[in-house]
Amino acid sequence: MFDECKNPYGQRLPRHTNVARQRRLAQLPFAALLIWAASLSAAEPAAAPAKGTVSPAAMPLLKQAVQAAGGEANLLRYFTFKDRVLIGDKDTGFGSKRESVMDAPQHWWLKSPGGYTERKDEPAVFLVWAWTLRALTDPASTIETVPEVKDGEAELWGLRVSGNVKPAMELYFRKDSHLLARIDWRNDLHRFSDWKTLPTGTKYPARVVGHKKGTDKIWYFDEVTEVTPLKELPEKLQPAKP
Repeated sequence: MFDECKNPYGQRLPRHTNVARQRRLAQLPFAALLIWAASLSAAEPAAAPAKGTVSPAAMPLLKQAVQAAGGEANLLRYFTFKDRVLIGDKDTGFGSKRESVMDAPQHWWLKSPGGYTERKDEPAVFLVWAWTLRALTDPASTIETVPEVKDGEAELWGLRVSGNVKPAMELYFRKDSHLLARIDWRNDLHRFSDWKTLPTGTKYPARVVGHKKGTDKIWYFDEVTEVTPLKELPEKLQPAKP
């Protein structure tokens, strides 16, 4: 005798004659699961990108800072720059020379004869992003005012930026020119000076000196010797196309 089994309706059928039907029936729950999962996907749209806010008091100050730096359309996004970095409390005129390609705050590549090396997990990429002022125009940034301060002889007003950068950083601007003068972030103060203007009208600080909070002790010097805006990243650094 053939082995027997019950179909979903309670009828006994020979097992070997009912294999195809059993396979079809076994597939039904999985197909139903797929339909159910698809309906969930259709009903739940992808999460929208995080969106920041700008306080009413911060808005006019933000506009002044961006305009002073050359206007939003001219702010640096993709660009190369050459600089000289010296770690220490005295600028001897020496230091490490490097050439970089920037897509801040996502990427920072160092250029060498052999190609490009990415500086992964490098917090300083957020500082570059900040001094370009794109941190102020990023839709994900939340911006609010902070109390005015006096730094040496300069009177400064400030904005706190949070959202894509953690912890929040404070950007301080000169009252007389509205140019960036200082960034307070984490355990350091970064003071900017020696502003240059590109043919596009973009302004950028060519010198920054890092100080330790609390002691105000200098611990690095950075001199930017050349900046070149790019319309797009070099081909080798562009994301792979689907």
